[in-house]
Amino acid sequence: MTRGRAQDRDVCGVTAAIAVIDGKWKTTLLWLLESGPRRPGELRRLLPGLSEKVLTQSLREMETDGLVHRQVYDTLPLKTEYSLTEFGGQLATALAPLSDWGHRRLEKLTEHARPAEMRSAAS
Repeated sequence: MTRGRAQDRDVCGVTAAIAVIDGKWKTTLLWLLESGPRRPGELRRLLPGLSEKVLTQSLREMETDGLVHRQVYDTLPLKTEYSLTEFGGQLATALAPLSDWGHRRLEKLTEHARPAEMRSAAS
């Protein structure tokens, strides 16, 4: 899905919502920011596979979409924090049932894999 879909008014609501969380890291960033403001370095430590470039790009897109607020403190060295906006919090709340469904799906996959493992072990 392209970034342009996030601004397209001629798509269904689900597509519009998915357009702003599309990508590997945005839902995880939303989840981490639900617990409060975080500095970029802290987010990178919590997500070791996330490069600084992708983190910056994801946070900027989320800021453009109104999901996160970027606060820069005029100190030396400069301090930047990201937090969820009210709109971002609403999205996080809306995604909670989808997350629950995803966990149930993963449990089903695990249950289906166990009988196959048992058959392999019995052979």
